[in-house]
This record gives sequence, C-alpha cells and structure tokens, in this order.
Amino acid sequence: MKFLVLSDIHGNLENIDKLDAEFKNADAVLFGGDFAKFGSPETGKPVLEKLLSKHDTIFSVIGNCDDAEFLDAIDDADVSVEKNLTFLDGLAFAGAGGGTKFSGDTPFERDEDEILSDFALVDASAENCADENGKWNNLILIMHNPPKDTECDKIPNGVHVGSQKLREYIEKYEPLLVVTGHIHESIGVCNVGNTTVVNPGALMEGKYAVVEAVKDGEVWKIKSCELKSIA
Repeated sequence: MKFLVLSDIHGNLENIDKLDAEFKNADAVLFGGDFAKFGSPETGKPVLEKLLSKHDTIFSVIGNCDDAEFLDAIDDADVSVEKNLTFLDGLAFAGAGGGTKFSGDTPFERDEDEILSDFALVDASAENCADENGKWNNLILIMHNPPKDTECDKIPNGVHVGSQKLREYIEKYEPLLVVTGHIHESIGVCNVGNTTVVNPGALMEGKYAVVEAVKDGEVWKIKSCELKSIA
C-alpha cells in the first residue's frame, strides 16, 4: 500500500495542487495536522476542502495551529483518526492531534497526557489486535507532535523538543509507522525500535513524503520511505 504523507500545510492551497500526480498514485493520504495558517484558523477549511477534492481516502488529525473545534469539521468529512481506530485493507489507523504546551500562542496546545488520551481506543483494542507480545505490527499512528529524541523533533540549535510519553507509547506497541510533523525544520526518517517514524516536513514549504508498506507473510514491513520536495 502506498501512502502520500503530508503535514503542516498552513493554508497553502497552491502546493496541494502541485501534487496531483502523487495523489493519483497513492492508495491513501496521511496528514499530520496544521490545516490552518498561524494566527488564521479560518484558513483551515479551504485546505480541508481542497484535500477532499484530491483523494477519497484520507486519514488526518489537527495541529496546534488549528482550532480545537476544527476536529468537528474533519470528523464530519470522515477523515479524522483522532480519538478513533479505523481499519483499511488489514491496517489499523489512529491519531492524536495538537502540540505540547510551549508558547501558548497557538490554539491547540495540550499536555502529554491529553495527547495520549486520544489513543484510548488503541489501548482498549490491544488485547484483540496486538500480538502475544503486545506489539501491533499493522498499526499506523498519526501524531502532530513528534516523539522525543528522534530525527523528527530537533529545533535548529539541536535540542530535542518532542514528547517523551509519545516515545514511550511507540516503544510499548511498536506500530508499523508513525507520521508526525509540527517541527518544520526537523524533516527526517528514523526508527524507534521496529517502528518507522517520519516527519515529511511542511507542505507549505514544498516538503512531503511517500511511504510504501508491504505484507510479508503475516508481517507488515515498510518497503520504502522517501522524503520529497516540490520541484
């Protein structure tokens, strides 16, 4: 299964239109949040509408620049995996939105426990869906806020600003893939245990990723994860 992985669009409709070929080739779109431009939450709705016009299968959360109430809009559009657990072709998708509390000048900042609470259905379903070791190989998590101490959570001075509790959550279940965003300058692909973590970068800056997952017997694997830029 091939995924177009996006994050941090921040109102940039033009760059969405530049990805028509990628939308066509993708089986699904994974979006890590921040529909809206900083300080302009009203710019989120046109981004949602544009994405809906590009692909029928979208899994999304909202970001720290989106109003908390915008979760209702992506729920109504049937693209939200925040607080949900959704299945497609043998893969499970769940999400957690917003960013950890920092500056206080964006509308959807939360503490780590609040963010983790969005995964309650994952925890409730683990007994039936995870393997005998408690690992969940067919699970894909979308979290706007990155986990700590990875290639995906470093600010320019090299300090890791991600969430320790989100990292521990990944270590607990070892999902197939984690999609994150939020830290524009920390574009990267890395592993936390057996889990591939990708921050595709901000689409507002022309950055995105393409990920392909394959099933080898009973085990899902990430075949490729390519970071890309709009030419």
